[in-house]
Amino acid sequence: MAANRPERTRRRLSTEERREQLLGVGARLFARNPYDEVWIEQVAEIAGVSRGLLYHYFPTKRDFFAAVVERESARMLRLTAAEPGLPVREQLAVGLGVFLDYVREHAEGFRAFHRAEAAGDPKVREVYRAGLAAQERQILAALAADPETACLADGLPALRLAVRGWLAFLVAVCLEWLDTGRPGRDEVRDLCARALLGAVLP
Repeated sequence: MAANRPERTRRRLSTEERREQLLGVGARLFARNPYDEVWIEQVAEIAGVSRGLLYHYFPTKRDFFAAVVERESARMLRLTAAEPGLPVREQLAVGLGVFLDYVREHAEGFRAFHRAEAAGDPKVREVYRAGLAAQERQILAALAADPETACLADGLPALRLAVRGWLAFLVAVCLEWLDTGRPGRDEVRDLCARALLGAVLP
């Protein structure tokens, strides 16, 4: 007679854990597919939940993708937050190193974030652009706080344009890096640091 074995019970996820699970599934799907080719039914099936539960968290696909984009934006800003008192060149090296680690470890979320501009949905694009604007403000604040670059604030419109262009450069480099795996992380970090300093310093 077989010995009685205790049944394994699946732990019920908390509201926040379930939300994170769904956003993780969404990041994978939106990273690999255009917005119009991702279906809520897919997300529910992969996550092992009902469509009704998914709609409880996110009333529409637009809300769902916007939440994926907001999640990745908040994560990037948190990881690359400036450290007060640290010279901008050190800030840049440290911040870019952390950012590249994030890109490598959360490639699907990074790709999904940058697919938002092409989604065609005004709300999703608005969330995406707000995330880029927050990154821009964070970089400008770091430049303004360092004596070496504080003087650049006098030419703020040109400086803002340079930072905005650099962010587009950074994204293009990171996407290529994810695709090819070359060059090494430190080389990519140094390349991007030189590009920003070259764009903003006289």
